[in-house]
Amino acid sequence: MHDLRKKALIESGKTLSRKARSRESTPGHSKLNTPASSRAASRVRGAGSRAVSDDENDGDLSDETSHSTGSIDEVLNGDIQISGGQLADRIEEIFARKGSTILGREKCYKTYAHLLAIRYSEEDIRGKEDELVAAFLRSIKEERSEKEAVLAAKAIALTIVTSPSDMIYDAAAEPLQRAIIHSKSTLTKAAAIRALSVCAFYGGASEDDIFKTMEFFMEIVTSDGHTISAPDEPEPVVAALEEWGFLCTMMDEMSPYSEDAVEAFVEQLSSSYAAVQIAAGENIALLYEKSFRASASPGEESPGEFAESDIITDPDEEDNPSAPKMLRLYPAYRRTDQLLHTLNSLSRNNMLSVHQISKEDRKAVKTNFTDIANSIEYPHRGPKYSNAINEENGSRYGSRMTVKINKEGTMRIDRWWKLHRLKGLRRVLQSGFVEHYEKNEVVFDTLPIMMTRDG
Repeated sequence: MHDLRKKALIESGKTLSRKARSRESTPGHSKLNTPASSRAASRVRGAGSRAVSDDENDGDLSDETSHSTGSIDEVLNGDIQISGGQLADRIEEIFARKGSTILGREKCYKTYAHLLAIRYSEEDIRGKEDELVAAFLRSIKEERSEKEAVLAAKAIALTIVTSPSDMIYDAAAEPLQRAIIHSKSTLTKAAAIRALSVCAFYGGASEDDIFKTMEFFMEIVTSDGHTISAPDEPEPVVAALEEWGFLCTMMDEMSPYSEDAVEAFVEQLSSSYAAVQIAAGENIALLYEKSFRASASPGEESPGEFAESDIITDPDEEDNPSAPKMLRLYPAYRRTDQLLHTLNSLSRNNMLSVHQISKEDRKAVKTNFTDIANSIEYPHRGPKYSNAINEENGSRYGSRMTVKINKEGTMRIDRWWKLHRLKGLRRVLQSGFVEHYEKNEVVFDTLPIMMTRDG
């Protein structure tokens, strides 16, 4: 695990790479905060089931946070026999499309995607990314079967996460958008939305391109799927919501867009689909988080330069003079009181119909919106925040969402931007997340979180 480079505690003062330090110092707020540009540029110049190791405990990130991916994952899952050299064979098969059948391509794409997920294989596909993506785009365009198109979209995402290229977005954006708009399959639309998001994140998209992609996703959300001929279909709407949030973590300046975006997501809180409600709520939490920052360190702006109403102190820390203050950079939304009322109603399940939502989804909505409301009121509180006191050291537990990486360390997800990126990576990598987090620099740069060693 690269000598467990990620195990160091922030408090220990141990260092990471310069790139990782720069991303950790401005979490979720650096403009176009993506590993693709530097990683891919250097390469051009020179070159769901969970794994047992991805173990999680009560209060940790659970399968409840991936509502929208199940139907697509069902297409991808199944028994696959793995043998040595199989990835090279599948790549050759992908390139030699002539004479292939629909069933043959489905099996080939499924195996290719599975192999890329479970084993980091950047060297095996380096220099072949453009040709691979072109083959997958052809399958999406022709859409001979829903399964082939979905698998092709998944293969695009895995290819780019494994080996980013600055050329991919320009080649893939328009064909994927056409598939999103014109495909007859809601699963294909959702898979293409997710592939387009990954292309924007890792495929060389400019800042304008990323904003345009986010606007495209927002149109899907605000129209409840009507703009892509999928009225009231939850899969593409949830995909658009989740991928909008994933791309939003790259953006530094959201103040001109925050009010309208929150308003759009508030509208989705009345959806009859739990996955839509939760995805919208998590985007709201992210936008509030981005509108604040922690109190300044010496030599920077001091809280005294902010209006008193723009300084928020956690009431649980009033007796602690060194407790951090949150400084409001701009208003994320002007009707926060009304929003909190809505969120609290959702957390009590007062806005849900027993005929429209399962018991499991009701629990998920209640849990998630309790966390979201907590973060809206106190922006430094991330997902699964607990103000309970740790009797061992007298400190508050804080965010209790953690992910175990094998048996060697624990990743703490204490900010909404981290949760959005973790979920975005898991949607692509599924059970291969740990493998890529350990070995794929691109994935680690996306989620540069220090880890504690267990025990």
